[in-house]
Amino acid sequence: MTEEMQNIEMNDKETPDTETPDARSQDIEQQHARMQFLDKAKKLHEWCFVADGHNDLLPRVLFKRAKGRTKVIEQDYLPLFREGRVNLVVSSLFIGDEYLPEMGLRRALGCISALRAEMEESPGLFSLCRNTAEIEAANERGELAILLSFEGLEPIGNDLSLLGIFHELGVRGVGIAWSRRNYAADGCSFSPVREGRKGGLTEFGVRVLEEALRLGMYLDISHLNDEGVEDVFSLFDVPVTASHSNCRALTPVMRNLTDEQTAQLAARGGVQGLNVCSAFAGNPDEKQVDEKDLADHADHIVRTAGPGVPVFGFDFCDEFRDFSGPGPHRYYDCISGYPKSFGLTAELLSRGYPSDQIAGIIGGNLLRFLKSTIG
Repeated sequence: MTEEMQNIEMNDKETPDTETPDARSQDIEQQHARMQFLDKAKKLHEWCFVADGHNDLLPRVLFKRAKGRTKVIEQDYLPLFREGRVNLVVSSLFIGDEYLPEMGLRRALGCISALRAEMEESPGLFSLCRNTAEIEAANERGELAILLSFEGLEPIGNDLSLLGIFHELGVRGVGIAWSRRNYAADGCSFSPVREGRKGGLTEFGVRVLEEALRLGMYLDISHLNDEGVEDVFSLFDVPVTASHSNCRALTPVMRNLTDEQTAQLAARGGVQGLNVCSAFAGNPDEKQVDEKDLADHADHIVRTAGPGVPVFGFDFCDEFRDFSGPGPHRYYDCISGYPKSFGLTAELLSRGYPSDQIAGIIGGNLLRFLKSTIG
């Protein structure tokens, strides 16, 4: 019997007898079962390839380095990646509204420059990777693999030639839009807004995606509006990812995918990332959203498109959210960081997912997708 179970029994002895013996026994059995699932989840994370398909890592690193910090990844983030047994993280090159339109290119280059400086300051701990062979080689050396992706094409503006420059610098993912309009496409809003007529891919956007595929980059439809998603599927018969989007059937916000979009994505060999944002995973006005709600989205993706589609795409954002004001707060991470991601895996195990399907969700499905797109 574990120490935790012994503590439970001791607490039961110290607590007034308000429950029947059968109820107490059932509660102890449930707690024991949960701990067993959690132990197995931790072992799976240790034994299997674990990947997060979306993290705003480098914008945060750039922000902290501007304040004079060095070795930010090593000191602030690597311990969390290691505790969660993460092998690969896809870092966005997200550009905040305050830097647009003039500074999009400069901020994206700043993110890449920050990563290069961090690698020099912390040699042998993490590596910029350009394909799956480099990802696997980094992991064999005991290093965290980092892949780069646009989150909106603002850094290239309307200059197609810049895409090749970013490819040379190591960028492999093309998140077409964030939740705003750019030269390539329109993004979707987080909640309903007063706006004019929406558009899909522009003529420039089509050329950008054609060039991206020629270069060997992958397409990401998260944040893209429905019109743009429809254009991608009608014009490009290639595997795509929705790196951090849940299911609209369960949580009806535009940032999530419809069942039809999930099915079309799956038919092309794509993947869909489970996003921890409370307002995308559940209804924070009704309850505290948690890993069970996120597991519901995994269930729905599997029922809609099969076990090869869901992946981790956590998009942890609590670090830069302001919770100082009066609550309740609608937007928060329903899983509080990589060390708590074992809880999601344990929840999936408790629902009967076999270990091979779990291995796919926590990393194997994303690695397969990357092999089919960037090689």
